[in-house]
Amino acid sequence: MGWLSSSPAVDAAPAAPKASADGAFEAPDRNARAHCWEARDAYFHCLDRNAIIDSVKAASLAEERCGKEDVQFKTNCASSWVQYFKKRRVVEYQRDQTLKKLEAEGAQKMDGALPGGAPASPPAAR
Repeated sequence: MGWLSSSPAVDAAPAAPKASADGAFEAPDRNARAHCWEARDAYFHCLDRNAIIDSVKAASLAEERCGKEDVQFKTNCASSWVQYFKKRRVVEYQRDQTLKKLEAEGAQKMDGALPGGAPASPPAAR
């Protein structure tokens, strides 16, 4: 329910994960994952607006400029997911910068297969 309202809260955070019989936590459902991804995207958009690539190394600046979004990100995602997404952001940035540098130096993309029949490049992300 919304504050002093009879309508349900639209942006309510998903419930915390429940422990299963063996003590491990249950995997988040589709709705919980969607909330997580939305919070991640909002946080990363804020970091982009403030030209912050690595929110771990620049933690104080990221907290100062994107603290509200970070709280939502940490609330809606498992801590292991938060760590993973933050590291992945830096790795993807470094990859993109390396590709731009190679293109500027005149490198050409090579298509084809590697020995053993493996594809030359990883499959496209969904």
